[in-house]
Amino acid sequence: MNSFLHGQRLAVCCFLFLLFAGSAVAQNCIIRGTVSDSATQNSISGVIVRTADAKAISITDAFGNFCLQDIAAGKHQLVFTLLGYKTQVHTVEVDAQTPQPLRIRLAPKTVSLAEVVIAGQSDLGQTMNAITQVDKVLRPTNSAQDLLHLVPGLFIAQHAGGGKAEQIFLRGFDSDHGTDFSVNIDGMPVNMVSHAHGQGYADFHFVIPEVVDRLNVYKGPYTARFGNFATSGAGEFITRDALDKSELRFEYGQFDTYRGLALVDLLGKKHLLTKNEEHAYLAAEYVFSNSYFESPQNFKRYNVFGKYTGMLNGRTALRFSASTFSSNWYASGQIPERAVNSGLISRFGSIDNTEGGNTGRSNANLAIISALNNGGMLKNQFYYSHYTFNLYSNFTFFRNDSINGDGINQNEKGRDIFGYNGFIEKNYRIAGKAARTTAGAGLRADASAIALLRETKRVTGDTLVYGQLREYNPSVYLDQHLQLTQKLALNAALRYDYFVFGFTHYNADAVSGQQGRGRMSPKLNVVYDVNADVQLFVRSGLGFHSNDSRSVISGNAGTSLPRATGAEAGTILRAGKKILFHAAFWTLDLQSELVYVGDEGIVEISGATRRFGTDVAVRWEITPRLFADADFNYNHGRFKNEPEGANYIPLAPAITSTGGLTWKQDKGLNAALRYRFMDSRPANETNTVRAKGYTLLDAVVRYNHNQFSFSLTAENLLNTKWNEAQFDTESRLPGETAPVSELHFTPGAPFFMKGGVSLRF
Repeated sequence: MNSFLHGQRLAVCCFLFLLFAGSAVAQNCIIRGTVSDSATQNSISGVIVRTADAKAISITDAFGNFCLQDIAAGKHQLVFTLLGYKTQVHTVEVDAQTPQPLRIRLAPKTVSLAEVVIAGQSDLGQTMNAITQVDKVLRPTNSAQDLLHLVPGLFIAQHAGGGKAEQIFLRGFDSDHGTDFSVNIDGMPVNMVSHAHGQGYADFHFVIPEVVDRLNVYKGPYTARFGNFATSGAGEFITRDALDKSELRFEYGQFDTYRGLALVDLLGKKHLLTKNEEHAYLAAEYVFSNSYFESPQNFKRYNVFGKYTGMLNGRTALRFSASTFSSNWYASGQIPERAVNSGLISRFGSIDNTEGGNTGRSNANLAIISALNNGGMLKNQFYYSHYTFNLYSNFTFFRNDSINGDGINQNEKGRDIFGYNGFIEKNYRIAGKAARTTAGAGLRADASAIALLRETKRVTGDTLVYGQLREYNPSVYLDQHLQLTQKLALNAALRYDYFVFGFTHYNADAVSGQQGRGRMSPKLNVVYDVNADVQLFVRSGLGFHSNDSRSVISGNAGTSLPRATGAEAGTILRAGKKILFHAAFWTLDLQSELVYVGDEGIVEISGATRRFGTDVAVRWEITPRLFADADFNYNHGRFKNEPEGANYIPLAPAITSTGGLTWKQDKGLNAALRYRFMDSRPANETNTVRAKGYTLLDAVVRYNHNQFSFSLTAENLLNTKWNEAQFDTESRLPGETAPVSELHFTPGAPFFMKGGVSLRF
């Protein structure tokens, strides 16, 4: 309770400091204005506005507003830059009179790396902004998995059919389904705490890829806005506020694969609530596939998403979205190598073909953003999710029960999540230096009935675990940015999270109760702009992931909020006008790891680990239409307190790489050829069983016209035999007298081709 009171005091201090700073020193805008899209008239956020000598820089806010300070009298050239828009130069004269606000309209154009701005970025905790914005524009995406692939260095693996969340790998972490990687959509968390299947479970399939507008990537625990699970990093996805055009799309592929998509602009030039700028659209998606396994997967997914964006007045914007998603499927599960080698089954066969399940999620998300009279900004966001989950699995086959098998059913009949995120932000000056303070607060509350049962061919039996989850996470943070010199910027931040873990077992013999824990997470980031094209950075911070409430209450969690301590140093630069280069050398210590034991429904806590490595990313504009990219990631990780030879971190990748060539233009032919590589890696602590590496090649061809487009996608062009998900598992097959521990795997997709046609109107 003392920690909770400390957190409340910190929140009060945050807001009092911000209000004092904002009132003490006013924001002196010499030149101000707004930037909008010339085609849609929508305001544009994230536009870099700078003087030609780069001595004054501003970035447009959520309303498209910018403010330039410390500009001497006389004529100045202002440069407006944003990826995907034509750079505009505007001349303005500053005299004794304050000039009228500027109204700038940018014209969309084909991507050019010359428009990427290196120096003067406002978010010092963001390592990959310039890179990921290029990738989002250039790379084709038509699935939720493709969106996750946009995170440089992130790999995913599916091992229980298309309806289950993917296994996530980043910076030497096997994050399971999200334990050490935070995923957010429009400020709403995707990860599930104390989930029936695994801690941090992040099922991203409720997101329709065509409605995602931007992606921000934060590697490491260096950003105060992200708390739980943001250890190896965080991915922040932002949906579009408006559609350029309505669209209908149909896709057909091998293995009885279908996809239908509808994007409908609901307002056009009409108004719904106000006479100010308003937009509303509806998106719907249906997916079906039997997949490439011998047993039909019968996978079905429905997605519906709607969003309204409106300016209530000149200073207040409202964004509201609602969505619903449902999915059901069968899966062939993970199979042992010996079953394939002996001829018992093929690579695409199964021991238990009744695995799979069903899941669903409905969301409501409301955000109100206000520009304050003192030049600050206030955001209040409220969200709600209702979630269901029902999964049938059989990892060990007949190890424990030689008659009925070891099938288990993990389910959540209905999880309710209530949440709030808010912040107040102010730009001002301290001793003549530009500064920005952000104070934020949040609250997340989860309630769910969680069960683990025995099952045979989807007929449930004995109940192993059944109880009621209650988990609350209030948080506050204070983030301070200070421009020490024209080239040197400092970011210091402090975040505090408090958790109330509660679980009531309906089995009277099990331990029930409630416990509270708090965690303070300081951050310190420094950025130095050598010149307009070269930036150096050093980042550091503490983060954490929470443990499962059931483990905390039972006393098996060890540390309820294991700490992550990370640091990195690197550079992002432009070579000439056509090459972007990003490199970072990083290290991260984790106080303890989580290992999910699926057949028992528990989380095992293992020892402390240390990881270090390097990330390298290159983006090259070979010609105005031909682009090349490559990411290379090296990671070295070991348990800190285990003897040599028994200290490997299972499934932690050491070397990964992605890249490709892209032919990109607004109209006509577009094409991409891409590769993915992951090396072999230890599957257990002693490295006696190894998960096998792979190299894959994919291709996409698309023809765009004003009203229609055609596409053709080919995955695994070389028809490589590869293992997608891999584990060292002890299992027993029918007829075996004793269990065997060896590599179990889910086979990756063979050559797969899919075509699509779109109509825009």
